[in-house]
Amino acid sequence: MGVTRMTGGTVGIEHPSKDAGRTTTVRQAAESMRAVVQRHYGPPSALEPAELGIPTPGRGEVLVRVGAVSLHPGDHFVMIGRPYVLRLVFGLRRPRRGIPGTDLAGVVAAVGKDVTALRPGDEVFGWTGTGALAEYAVVPADHLVPVPDGLSVTEAAAVPTSGMTALQALRDIAKAGLGDRVLVTGASGGVGSFAVQIAKSLGAEVTGVCSTGNVELVRSLGADHVVDYTSTDFTSGDGRYDVILDNVERHPLVDVRRVLTPTGTMIPNSGHGGRWIGPLGRILRARMLSGFTRQRLKPFTSLGKRDDLLVLADLLATGRITPAIDRAYPLDEAAEALRHVASGHARGKVVVVI
Repeated sequence: MGVTRMTGGTVGIEHPSKDAGRTTTVRQAAESMRAVVQRHYGPPSALEPAELGIPTPGRGEVLVRVGAVSLHPGDHFVMIGRPYVLRLVFGLRRPRRGIPGTDLAGVVAAVGKDVTALRPGDEVFGWTGTGALAEYAVVPADHLVPVPDGLSVTEAAAVPTSGMTALQALRDIAKAGLGDRVLVTGASGGVGSFAVQIAKSLGAEVTGVCSTGNVELVRSLGADHVVDYTSTDFTSGDGRYDVILDNVERHPLVDVRRVLTPTGTMIPNSGHGGRWIGPLGRILRARMLSGFTRQRLKPFTSLGKRDDLLVLADLLATGRITPAIDRAYPLDEAAEALRHVASGHARGKVVVVI
């Protein structure tokens, strides 16, 4: 599918079709798009369907015909406006960004000025700051990379934020490598499922922590060992780990440090905390404590980087990572999808198919 023109909010879309071995095009005019909007902070019931005008890409931007959007806990935090410190960025009284969602995959429909690397018809995936839960989204061109061959847009949409978080935590912060013993809590979740696979690709020996129902999933992702937290407390065992990526933070820091090697790295990454400043208090305590121990306590904030998305695309293309997708919802069930994400019990990624 490609776009031939874009004027006055109307997009002329070409739909390729096969007829007796020949490719033909059928033209239609699209003047509006379906979207999910949020006019005030609140629970998923605050989301509502809307018909909006199709946005126009500006300089360095691309208009993407969205095929799928993946959701993560950060989308839930922004939706409810808590911790309140988030409102300094996303809007004090109401969301500054009316359309939720960040991670997407789809087809380039039109390109703005100075975009040369992408063309209409290209399948791409990446992230946007203008909202993704809509039939079309405007995305900076440098936030997108091509979808690897053999990967569906649904699978590709599952990758950006969670994949980049796992990659940056293990490769850049922990510098995990060959022979390192890596433990991942929340190993069946969005970040955790990528972290298990990325740690294996880096040559580490991986232990995943999850519930009983997810043991086989985590083992299928390549974990060398799996701890069922419903029956075993990993902080009371004899194992010692060079790297701990704690996506759950259910245990006190002192207990987790007990199973960290003397010079190991512990990365807290749950995002949860108090209603005002969220995890910031815990992050500050970890940073202060790091000054008094050889253990490295390294909370961090992942950043969207095109180069890292290209690394993930290569890992996907070579089969070293595969997105684990829990459920796919239609656009009109986006609120239910966010409820599932907020429950904390998603197996892998939750995706909305447009």
